[in-house]
Amino acid sequence: MQAIWNDVVIAESNEIVEVDGNPYFPFDSIKEEYFKKTKLTTVCGWKGVANYYSVDVNGKTNKDCAWYYAEPNDAASKIKGMVAFWNGVKVQ
Repeated sequence: MQAIWNDVVIAESNEIVEVDGNPYFPFDSIKEEYFKKTKLTTVCGWKGVANYYSVDVNGKTNKDCAWYYAEPNDAASKIKGMVAFWNGVKVQ
């Protein structure tokens, strides 16, 4: 699968884990040059605290469009070390 934003592949992997309808990509599959950690956090009752990345591609920024759980709750342990996308990032 690929995650694409602004016509650029920002992540690519065959090792996808789907949780709550969201495909999660392994960290080693993201193209780090496009990603910048942000200060945003949100809380999911069963997964834990999510942290976010913004993605910069060709001079455009997609703010907080990728999220990950650095220390997921036990029930969500299979997504530790993985990142998911939203806000206009196409996953195919």
